[in-house]
Amino acid sequence: MALEIERRFLVANSGWRLLAGPPQALRQGYLSASPDGFTVRMRLRADGRAWLTLKAPAAGIARHEFEYDIPERDAEELWALTPHRVVKTRYCLQQEGGDWVVDCFEGSNSPLILAEVELETPDSPLTIPDWCGVEITGDQRWSNAALACQPLSMWPKDWIDQYRLQT
Repeated sequence: MALEIERRFLVANSGWRLLAGPPQALRQGYLSASPDGFTVRMRLRADGRAWLTLKAPAAGIARHEFEYDIPERDAEELWALTPHRVVKTRYCLQQEGGDWVVDCFEGSNSPLILAEVELETPDSPLTIPDWCGVEITGDQRWSNAALACQPLSMWPKDWIDQYRLQT
């Protein structure tokens, strides 16, 4: 069974840009997102690659993850059907300690910038770069599915204040 093990952080400064590869424009549409964490997502990259991803909770910070390539045309049709969406630009980083990416959100989630690192195991040693801020691993408000349903622009003031976010 495929597992995704990742930790997530708010980005505190632009130091990550020195490590960034080329930008990848992504559109994600959520066909299903349950309160217990099961999601069905369609992702479409600007180069035409598209896939469906099914995610479900596992133990701790791990999640079951299954991905299936789909034709671009199907992805465009699914995009039109998705009630909840996220648009972002992703940067893969040349950073040690795991597979790091930074996502810069657009639209109603702008100016949010999040960093994620995929790890081999939940207890993999990790040196957190100084451009990472508050760790948000496990806080479901920050999941892409949650941000698609309740974008940053709709967050209550106390949530914004809790993280000292600039909106």
